Amino acid sequence: SITILFYSDIRGVAIAGVEGEPVNLTELVAEAIAAAFAAWLLNKKKADGLRRLRISVGHDSRISAHKLQNAITHGITAAGHDVLQFGLASTPAMFNSTLTKDAINHCPADGGIMITASHLPYNRNGFKFFTSDGGLNKTDIKDILERASRVYEESAHCGKQEQTGVVTHVDYMSIYASDLVQAVLKSAGNKEKPLEGLHIVVDAGNGAGGFFVDKVLKPLGAVTDGSQFLEPDGLFPNHIPNPEDKAAMEAITQAVLNNKADLGIIFDTDVDRSAAVDSSGRELNRNRLIALMSAIVLEEHPGTTVVTDSVTSDGLTAFIEKKLGGKHHRFKRGYKNVIDEAIRLNSTGEESHLAMETSGHGALKENHWLDDGAYMMVKLLNKLAGARTLNPNIGSKVLTDLVEGLEEAAVTVEIRLKIDQNHADLKGGSFRDYGESILKHLESVISKDPNLNKAPKNHEGVRVSGYGGWFLLRLSLHDPVLPLNIEAQSKNDAMKLGLAVLAAASEFSALDTTALNKFLQQ
Repeated sequence: SITILFYSDIRGVAIAGVEGEPVNLTELVAEAIAAAFAAWLLNKKKADGLRRLRISVGHDSRISAHKLQNAITHGITAAGHDVLQFGLASTPAMFNSTLTKDAINHCPADGGIMITASHLPYNRNGFKFFTSDGGLNKTDIKDILERASRVYEESAHCGKQEQTGVVTHVDYMSIYASDLVQAVLKSAGNKEKPLEGLHIVVDAGNGAGGFFVDKVLKPLGAVTDGSQFLEPDGLFPNHIPNPEDKAAMEAITQAVLNNKADLGIIFDTDVDRSAAVDSSGRELNRNRLIALMSAIVLEEHPGTTVVTDSVTSDGLTAFIEKKLGGKHHRFKRGYKNVIDEAIRLNSTGEESHLAMETSGHGALKENHWLDDGAYMMVKLLNKLAGARTLNPNIGSKVLTDLVEGLEEAAVTVEIRLKIDQNHADLKGGSFRDYGESILKHLESVISKDPNLNKAPKNHEGVRVSGYGGWFLLRLSLHDPVLPLNIEAQSKNDAMKLGLAVLAAASEFSALDTTALNKFLQQ
C-alpha cells in the first residue's frame, strides 16, 4: 500500500542515501498517484469515461524530478489521457495553465501536477495538484491516495499498461512570464520599459525562479547584474531556497548591498513564496511583507479585510487597522487554510482581497486566489513602475515608505516543544489529545493571572497578551510538536511570557521543555 505524508499536497522521500529515511515515493507509487488523479479529475468534471483529459506536468529543480515526471506521464497516458510536459516550471504556473486560453499550446489544461517538495532537503519530493478552482484540499488528496492504493495493488498483478495518451512538450513558462510582464506594463500606463535604470537582483536559490530575470525583469528594462543562484541545482549548494531561512535572507541582502541595487527579490524552490530587500538592505519579509502588501491592496480596495495566519504580530494588526483603515483577520496556519478563509469571508459578504502567511505565501482575489510568489513581487514592481512614471529617480524608497509606522517587536522567537509519543503519560492516546489537554490547562492558568489576557477571538491554539508583548502556543498541523511564538519589546518581558507557559507546561511530563528552558537561561 502507499504510505505517504499529505496535507494539501503529497510529500515523500524520493532519493535514497539519508539514514533513517527509506524511499517511499517510488516511480510505481508516482504512476499510481497520477492515474488516480486522472480518475478523480474525470469524476470531478462529471465527464463520461470516453473523455480524454489534458493534464499539465511540471517540476522544480530537484534531482528526482525527471524520473518522477516520466512516471507521472506514464501513469496518465496509460490511463488514456494526454500530458502537456512543461519541464522546469513554478507551482503557480501549473495552476495558471488550467486558466490560460491558448489553443496553440493546448491550454487550458483540465488539471495540473507540480512535482516539488518546496524547501525540503534534496532527497524529498512531492506533488501539488490543481484544477481551475485552485489547489486541492486535504479531503481531495485523501480521495486520490485511496484511489492510488487500489491502482498500485492492481498494477502489481497486471504489469505495465499500454500508453494510449499523447505527450506534448509546451514552453509554458514563457506564456506565464509574458502575462506577468503585461501586468507591470499596464500599471505603468503601457510605457515601453517602465523599470529602465532600476537595478534589481534576484536570488532563485537554485530552484525554479531563475526565469524571473530573463523573462520578466529584462523585458521591463531592469538592470539585473549581480543576480545569483539562477541555475537549477537540486542539491541546493548555496543555501536553502526559503525566504524564512536566515542564511537565504543574508545572501540576498548581501547581494543588494554589494551591487548597490535598488531592490532584491528572493524565491523559494517552486516560486509560490517570495520576499524582498530594499536598497538599504532592510528585509521585506514575514510581518513586514504582509504590511507592505496590505498597504498596496488597501490603496486599491479601501477597508478590505486582510486574512493572515495565527503567528502575525500585534504591531501588524495595529498597522492594518489604525494606519491603513483595513481589517485584520487572523486564522489558522497553513496557506490553504488562510486562502480558504478569505474565500469564505467573501462568500458571507465580508470583502477580502489578500490572504497571506508569514512564511511568504500570499494570494490575491484579483489573481484567482493563487498563492504566487512571482505575482506578489509583480505587485511591488507595479508600485515601482507607477511611481517612476512620476519620478524617474525613485527607487525602493517608495516601498519602504509604505511600511512606515509598522511597530516591530525587539524580541521575536519561535520555540518548538516536542511531545514524546512513547511516554507513559500519553497512556496510549494520541499526541493530538495530549496537546489539546496542555492548551486547555494553559487557558485555565492564564485566566488566574492578572498580568495576562487571552485573546478574545482566536482560531488556533492559545494566544495571550501581557508584559507589552504576546505569545501563542498551538499544536503543529502534522507533528507531535507545540510551537511557541513569543514577541516582546525586551528580553526580560519575553522571559516573563515564557515563564508563564513553562509554569503551565511543567505538569505534563511527556512534553519536552528543554528548548524553552534554554531560552529562559540565556
